[in-house]
Amino acid sequence: MPPQPELHVLDDPAAAVGDLLAEQAARGGSIVLTGGSTPGRAYARAAEREPDWSRVELWWGDERCVPPDDERSNYHLARTTLLDRLAAPPHTVHRIRGEADPAEAAAELDTSLGGAVLDLLLLGLGSDAHMASLFPGSPQLEVRDRRATHGPAGLEPYVERVTFTVPTIAAAKRIVFLVAGAGKAEAVARAFGGEIGPDAPASLARLAAAPVEVFLDAAAAATIVT
Repeated sequence: MPPQPELHVLDDPAAAVGDLLAEQAARGGSIVLTGGSTPGRAYARAAEREPDWSRVELWWGDERCVPPDDERSNYHLARTTLLDRLAAPPHTVHRIRGEADPAEAAAELDTSLGGAVLDLLLLGLGSDAHMASLFPGSPQLEVRDRRATHGPAGLEPYVERVTFTVPTIAAAKRIVFLVAGAGKAEAVARAFGGEIGPDAPASLARLAAAPVEVFLDAAAAATIVT
């Protein structure tokens, strides 16, 4: 049986994740960021705690196929809350080219990931229990021969996505989820307390060799049995 996720129920999970990011940035290595509504505060905290990211190779686990200055862009979120606040930027930034053809952008990401070691991979959790841009019922969940792929979104905003595949996520050395709000409580229970399967894509992270760490607030944790 896969190990149970490590659940950390906190008043301010974003601050805790921001501290984790800052600690990893100080050590160096590779960090994978996520998008969504929750991580911006974590990124701002990380920039405040560790303004020197010059030892970091930076990635994104998925991207919406929009230009980098679009407010829906995961890169845009990280730029405004993290990158623009750093005294020393990452030595390498692997921005997913959301403005490009999705297949081309996914192929570029797949090639870039060849031989990469992902030290810390940050993920969010959708209300449908998706992770990255791997949605329930999506054919992208079945991709095993590529490190990145592309496909349509399962939730708003309904724009094409480029995303890490399940094997790429599972290969990370450290997997961290950041989840907040009562609207995510059912998804938390399905992803981290229920059966592992494609109906709750985030549950597939539990098959990784690395333990899954989940930082969440009391509202998000309300329905999970710990």
